[in-house]
Amino acid sequence: MPPRTPVLFFNNKTVVIIVALILIGAAFWFGQTNGYTKGYAQAQADAQALQEEAARKAAEEAAKAANPFQAVNPMEGVEANPFEKVKKVLNPFEK
Repeated sequence: MPPRTPVLFFNNKTVVIIVALILIGAAFWFGQTNGYTKGYAQAQADAQALQEEAARKAAEEAAKAANPFQAVNPMEGVEANPFEKVKKVLNPFEK
């Protein structure tokens, strides 16, 4: 009987399937452990960033509401007599 070489050893389908399942299982386990911890840390960082952004916006809006000098002029951009413009557009005799 000739000595078995590693190439002949892997021709056995059962051994190849077992090795493949072990590799797939190890890759799945490694992906789950690393992916879960990274995802959890990312989710915590995102949640904290959202809370900080919401707090900053609330503080800015509260400061704007409390400051009476930032009032907007309601008459800004209003023409003195808007009918003059309409009269010029509708009058066919005026150049």
